[in-house]
Parts: sequence; structure tokens; C-alpha cells
Amino acid sequence: MFELHFDKYKDTINKREHFSRLGKVTQVVGLIIWVEGIDVFIGEVCHVFVKNSNRVVTTEAVAFKDTFVLLMPLDEIHGIGPGSYVKPTGESLRVKIGDNILGKTLDGLGRLIDGEQILGGTLKAVDRSPPNPFKRRKIDSIMSTGVKAIDGLLTCGEGQRVGIFAGSGVGKSTLMGMIARYSQSDVNVIALVGERGREVLEFIEKDLGPEGYERSVVVVATSDQPPLVRLKASFVATTIAEHYRDQGMKVMLMMDSVTRFAMSQREIGLATGEPPTTKGYTPSVFAMLPKLLERSGTSDAGSITAFYTVLVEGDDMNDPIADAVRGILDGHIVLSRKLASKNHFPAIDIQNSVSRVMPSIVGKDHRELAGEMKEYMAIYEESEDLINIGAYNKGSNPRIDRAIELSSPTKEYLRQDTNERYSYLESKELLERVIKGS
Repeated sequence: MFELHFDKYKDTINKREHFSRLGKVTQVVGLIIWVEGIDVFIGEVCHVFVKNSNRVVTTEAVAFKDTFVLLMPLDEIHGIGPGSYVKPTGESLRVKIGDNILGKTLDGLGRLIDGEQILGGTLKAVDRSPPNPFKRRKIDSIMSTGVKAIDGLLTCGEGQRVGIFAGSGVGKSTLMGMIARYSQSDVNVIALVGERGREVLEFIEKDLGPEGYERSVVVVATSDQPPLVRLKASFVATTIAEHYRDQGMKVMLMMDSVTRFAMSQREIGLATGEPPTTKGYTPSVFAMLPKLLERSGTSDAGSITAFYTVLVEGDDMNDPIADAVRGILDGHIVLSRKLASKNHFPAIDIQNSVSRVMPSIVGKDHRELAGEMKEYMAIYEESEDLINIGAYNKGSNPRIDRAIELSSPTKEYLRQDTNERYSYLESKELLERVIKGS
């Protein structure tokens, strides 16, 4: 990471012959700092020197206009004024990944939030390309999440990318915490993007717990941070996950939420003059989503199994971000407010959820059991009104009779307390017991 010490540049500022290397701030409009006199590239980190202070503000070049370079802050911009000097670093943002970051929380720029220094390790660029498609290993192994509703009916593969779609307050964080504690991964990387400040410690202590935290790296950029920091937090977390994947590990990457990542890019796009499109989202948002989401998955070394939460406004599954993300990922888990209101947790809507890799990683017997449960759930749902008002006579339709018989065991199977853990084999055996009645 960049060490922000004014003394590092004191000699440069004091010698007039070096002024040609520095730029000057001409105006600040909203979050955009207009600078002239520097030669930089998009994504280059620049330092802005605050007048009459030893403070240095880290920024990044996000656009050009005529002879001006447009910078956005990675810090607070208080104190920057006309004529403030700007020094390009010649580098894009990099994150230091060391030996002591497991069981720690980092900020959106990859610095330990407790103020400690990261020991050892290497610097890695935050903006990287996804693995070559021809070097990606086929997804052929099951990744147990410890949640029987997922392992039994929406089985995930090692290296699969899954979206968790839900409105606010339906249990996304709780489900993420369960997966982090109970999954078979070697290491978890969790990104909390745009979260409320009070929820960070609550998630770590309550949802993640000591068991999950000790093998996790948490990256946090709260909602009060500049939009560029919130955006970078997603890429920092992905870079850390890639570091462990390159060592041949099974990595679990969880991000809450992709929607706030998209909102951050929308703020940046609008500030730099992009035209708004659907729901105000700029074209760069839809270009940025695959750049982030395609970086996870398998490689020739290891795997990143990724769970991305998507906050659907008003539970609208056709929201533009939800629609775009659903088309990129390898499956989606929909959480239902209706189920949550019935005290059914995790509130997974099995009928509207799908795992695209499940058919190729589970055996024929498992596929048939899961298909049968889904089929009878659909039959019961279609006939529920008739059953509830007593208009259905038992024996009229054998399939409806069977759906009624399986209704209670199915609901029990899909419920799970946050302190309960099930292996993949236990989930499959319980599913068989429900369907076959043994």
C-alpha cells in the first residue's frame, strides 16, 4: 500500500525545477477534482497535497476532459483548494497480502482496520484479468455449504458463482454467516460493501462467529466511505481470494452486496458525465459487473466458490442489476419475504432458485430425489387454496394426496437453525428419508 507521508515529497515541492512533474488543482466539483499539468493513465493513483497541512489525499484518475485530468478521492477531500499540488505515482492501486491477515478485518483499500502493519507478503494489483477460459478447470466437485436446503436441492460445485437475491431484512447476512462457518472451504474472504457501520461488528460477532472469523479475511467499506473506496473494496476482496486460489486452496468468496457495488459505479459514472440509462444506472455499471464477477471461479491452480448477494428493491426480481447479475452467474438463490414472515429460516424460495451446475455434479439418485421434492412442492402450491378451504376430497387425485403427505416433512427439511450444521451426505440422506418415508 501507499504510505502517505508528506515528508516523502517535501524535497520535490521545495525545488522549483521539479514543478513541471506536478499538476495543480483548478476546481473541485462534487467528488471530482479537476487537475491540469500532469500526464497520467486511467486508474493511476495520484497524491494531492493539502495546503498549509502535512496531509496527503490519495486519489485515482477516472477520466480526462480536454487538457484536464479528473480525479476521484480515496480519502476525505477536506482542505483541497485551487492550486493544491498533485503528484502522480506512476502506479495503479495495489494491495499488500501478508501472512497475518487471516482472522483480521481490512478497510476498502486493503489496510488493517486495527492500525497494525501487514507482515511479509507481496503487493498485488487490484485490477486484474479473469483466468483464461481455456485454463479454467471443469466444475466437478461438490462444495458443501452446511445448509441442507442448499446442499440437498441447490447443490453447489467447487468454483461455482451463485447469487443470493433478496430484499432488505430477509436473512441474507445470517445465511452468509452460516455458509462461512459450515462450508468445506480452506479460507473465506468476505466483502461488506456499503454496509451500515453498526452492522459490521454485529456480522463478525453474531453471524460469522469466532469459528468462522479465524479462517476468514473481512474487507469492509461502510456506506459513509467515498464511492471509489466502496468500489475498490470489491476488487480488493477478489484480489485476496485470487491470492489464496493461486496457492491451490479452496476459497469461499462472499460479497454483500453487488447492488451497492453497482450503485458506487453509478455515482462515479454520473459524476464523470456518463448518461444515465435504466433506473439511472450508467453504461459503465453493466460493463463493470462481468469484470468483477468473472474473476472468481476455477483456475488451473485452485478455486473460488463465490456467493454474491443482490439487494432487490421492493423484492423486484426484474431489477436491472438483478437481471444482469443473474445472467452472469452460475445459479441463484432467492430469499422470500413471505417465507420469512412465517418464521421459516433460511427463507429460501426453492421453486424460484436454481443451481446450474447441480445436474452435472450429483448422482442420478440425488437428481431424482431433488426433482421429486420440487415437483410435489409445485403441486401442493397449485392446490393449496382448495386444500385450505376444505374443497379438496382426499383420494380425488393421487398426486395431490402425495403432495399433502410430503408437505410437512418438506417444510421441516427446508428449515434449519443457525447453530445446526449438516454435511452433504447428511443432507442427501435426510432428503431420501423425506421422499421415501423411511
